Amino acid sequence: MISLNELPLGQRLRLVHIDGGRQLKQRLMALGISVGGELRVVQRRPGGVVVARSGNRVALGHGIAHKLLAEVIEP
Repeated sequence: MISLNELPLGQRLRLVHIDGGRQLKQRLMALGISVGGELRVVQRRPGGVVVARSGNRVALGHGIAHKLLAEVIEP
């Protein structure tokens, strides 16, 4: 498992674990991000990353991106 901060751009991934409490998990679910969901890292910013899911893009700060652990999906 790798945090979102460490994944290369354009890589498809599956979210495996959220290293946070109930509030963080609820906030991410409201954005359409949940364990088992597929994401793609589309942009790296100085303060975090931008991920895409089902045509929507979400900017995540460095701290939150560090708490999201994922596995790479082979093409």
